[in-house]
Amino acid sequence: MKFTELSIAGVYLIEVNKIEDARGYFFRTFDDEEFSKHGLNIYWKQANHSFSLKRGTFRGVHFQKKPFQEYKLIRCTSGAILDFGVDLRKGSKTLFQHIEVELNETNHSMLLLPPGVGHAFQTLEDNTTLVYMHSELYQPNFEGGFKYDDNKIKLSLPLPITEISERDKNYLTMSDDFEGL
Repeated sequence: MKFTELSIAGVYLIEVNKIEDARGYFFRTFDDEEFSKHGLNIYWKQANHSFSLKRGTFRGVHFQKKPFQEYKLIRCTSGAILDFGVDLRKGSKTLFQHIEVELNETNHSMLLLPPGVGHAFQTLEDNTTLVYMHSELYQPNFEGGFKYDDNKIKLSLPLPITEISERDKNYLTMSDDFEGL
């Protein structure tokens, strides 16, 4: 596994070592020792699976509030997404900045987001599936989100939005006095 820390501290692009032969291929998606070498001693508590039918579907910007902030490891198993990590950590040098990475069924890469970094994605293909690992259990009373077109984070979506949940559509933008989570 190759870990590349991106422009937001604690956000990693993780590339797998794919072994191929006549049968197909094999790769690890988690290795505790590899993660520990990078100071990432994470205990995974929950795994989720999402499927998006249409290209252009948008989900996010989602996060959990203290004390249930979480690491999130995202992998695209079919189709393709443009994945966003949005720094919402109070006092961070990169507060309100975001990264974007394409994850797809061919590159098998994963995105690791630390606590306090919001998550969003847009599907680039029909029939796109994601698998997420979470270091905390989902707590509905501690979930949060911001609107996709918030001027403070300036996400640039590659496609028009074809599908979005009512929740995501109705999230508020950040108030002027919001200083982070």
